[in-house]
Amino acid sequence: MNLTIARLAASALLGARRVWALLAFPGALIVLAVLMRLFAEGSTSEQLVTNLAYPIVLPLVALLATSSVLGPEVDDGSIVYLLAKPVNRYVVALSKYAVAWVATMLAGVLPLPLIGFVLDGMLTRATQAWTLGGLVAGTAYCALFLALAAITRYAVVFGLLFVLMWEGALGQLLSGIAWVSVRQWGARVAETVDSWVSGPDLPLAYALAAAAVVTLGGAWLAGDRLRSFTLRGEA
Repeated sequence: MNLTIARLAASALLGARRVWALLAFPGALIVLAVLMRLFAEGSTSEQLVTNLAYPIVLPLVALLATSSVLGPEVDDGSIVYLLAKPVNRYVVALSKYAVAWVATMLAGVLPLPLIGFVLDGMLTRATQAWTLGGLVAGTAYCALFLALAAITRYAVVFGLLFVLMWEGALGQLLSGIAWVSVRQWGARVAETVDSWVSGPDLPLAYALAAAAVVTLGGAWLAGDRLRSFTLRGEA
């Protein structure tokens, strides 16, 4: 990983307008958890985590983070100037991935146990399970969305379609989509930690292997795509 490129990516992330949306997601979750604690007696963290925080907020945070560290440079063509430096293209991709991953862990995964503390008063087994599942899913989401950002200028659009339509609407109708759903892979990991967590009927080894393949494959594809920018000089 190149620390200079990582710092530039962090500056791009913190300086972009999308950082406010990135911060708004976890902030809204914590506020909602407090309101549920005060006005919805009997509410548990699992309700908020399984219905909103894990399936919606986490992937959206990953999408915003990855599109912020790479998308603007691809859109305006300035990525070509970065790639003119004598730095391995895969190192560039890895450096940007690392920044997006840290942002996703802080703004997408960290709120999961915090919700547990607010609503349950403690870190329950279920909250621990969803946090671990979120770590696995968030890691894969970052690589997937980074590859999208390197491939197309419409990464946000395709990312939203993937989260809301493929994993959301269609995932509720077709059980087989669980085999190609990052959300369900993380849920399967969570189910292993806590048997009360509902996960898809998938082998745990498959869920972990699939998440690893998407993570490594997405990072490699992003690096390969960045290499093609240099060869063709395109944005």
